[in-house]
Amino acid sequence: MRVQITGRHVSLSADVKEYAEEKLGKLPKFYDRIHEIEIIFDQESEQFSAEAIVRADQKHTFVASESGSDRFGLIDALVDKLERQLTKHKEKSRNHKHDGKAEPPPEAM
Repeated sequence: MRVQITGRHVSLSADVKEYAEEKLGKLPKFYDRIHEIEIIFDQESEQFSAEAIVRADQKHTFVASESGSDRFGLIDALVDKLERQLTKHKEKSRNHKHDGKAEPPPEAM
């Protein structure tokens, strides 16, 4: 799994990058077919915005975005959003074969 962290109009400290890599490293626990994670930080006056893009197998892409003043809080919020998306996708793919359409029981003769 490749993690790419970039800053647009803002320089990122090593602490922020390490924290992001640590938090994002936990995402494969929720969906193990992740190939790449990309986070883009942007600064607009006093506010920061962050967008996370997760690319998984079969061309599945998960996107989460957040804005606020705390970079570490943004990372936590992005990870929470991605956890929900990945968990939901995993449940949908697992339950695809068992979608509640059971065959009717054979009729008694």
